[in-house]
Amino acid sequence: MHTWVDHSPGPQPKQLHDEMFLRHGQKMMHFNNSLSALYLTRLQTDGAKPTDFDFLAVIGKGTFGKVLLAKLKADGKFYAVKVLQKKVILKKKEQKNIMAERNVLLKSLKHPFLVGLHYSFQTAEKLYFVLDYVNGGELFYHLQRERCFSEARARFYTAEVASAIGYLHSLNIVYRDLKPENILLDHQGHVVLTDFGLCKEGIEPEGTTTTFCGTPEYLAPEILRKEPYDRTVDWWCLGAVLYEMLYSLPPFYSRDVSEMYDGILHKPLQLPPGKSQASSHLLYGLLQKDQHRRIGAIADFLEIKNHVFFAPINWDDLYHKRITPPYNPNVRGPADLQHIDPEFTRETVPNSVGRTPDPTPSLATSSSNAFNGFSYISGEDSFL
Repeated sequence: MHTWVDHSPGPQPKQLHDEMFLRHGQKMMHFNNSLSALYLTRLQTDGAKPTDFDFLAVIGKGTFGKVLLAKLKADGKFYAVKVLQKKVILKKKEQKNIMAERNVLLKSLKHPFLVGLHYSFQTAEKLYFVLDYVNGGELFYHLQRERCFSEARARFYTAEVASAIGYLHSLNIVYRDLKPENILLDHQGHVVLTDFGLCKEGIEPEGTTTTFCGTPEYLAPEILRKEPYDRTVDWWCLGAVLYEMLYSLPPFYSRDVSEMYDGILHKPLQLPPGKSQASSHLLYGLLQKDQHRRIGAIADFLEIKNHVFFAPINWDDLYHKRITPPYNPNVRGPADLQHIDPEFTRETVPNSVGRTPDPTPSLATSSSNAFNGFSYISGEDSFL
């Protein structure tokens, strides 16, 4: 019987250093993963707050605040965070619309062409919506650069937007503010509809509402006439956006707003030559001044789907994103800002957005009461 003795040299100093470094790295990775898990658990139980995020860049602006690119410290994921000033909202008496936007975001989580909400929370001074970060650029941004799109490309975007609008209508929600600025492209080139601040909930198929709202270039005639209007206002807007994609400007556009309104109300639609008969027929149908004769007035989205202009579209493939988009934004990564308008990205990120201020009791109470039930955590039926 022989006893084998290993005479090979033991670990050399460099080997020992490498092994120790590797083991240390594994321990640190395990520690960091555990820390991230703890942070995420805390987020799921206690909700989010500004200090949970690194705010990296301004990527949009609106009446009540800014949209910022932010990274969640717990897991390094990127989000678009819409930060709104309570003071401005309360001054303009818009808290109902903000709460409606939040409610619509919660209902819209299940559709591929609607932006998703992950968290919403508030401080004494601000409201925060933590949304999907969609960085293929606004449709408006791409239209500015290219002036107009081919018919095939316009058809693809119009179909995806119509699918999203049809889904909102199925939930008895009228969108009311469809325009290229509210249509984003994701990293693959699919449409994502965002900004639900003017949505109206509770509009049944035969229901109407009367609030004068929207964006001047895209207002339907019945809104300008201050008549009760229904969900077909969204199909008018879809027609206006399709027209703009094909012809560079919205229909009836004028720098003189009163002249533009006169065109929307009274002038016949003029279509420059060079486009297909199918696209012309759809535009005349969507931009029909009589809402009761407009395409979509009878069977809503089903009428849009069945129009000959969309004959090349397989709607099931479209919904499941099995159709390759006609344009790829070639996004380099989740933090890529190349398709975000430099008008926004040049701005400095305000320091105040990342702070959780000590509230002044009276201010905190009054402003929080105005937004009761605002806070939300994705993945749970949890409202704070």
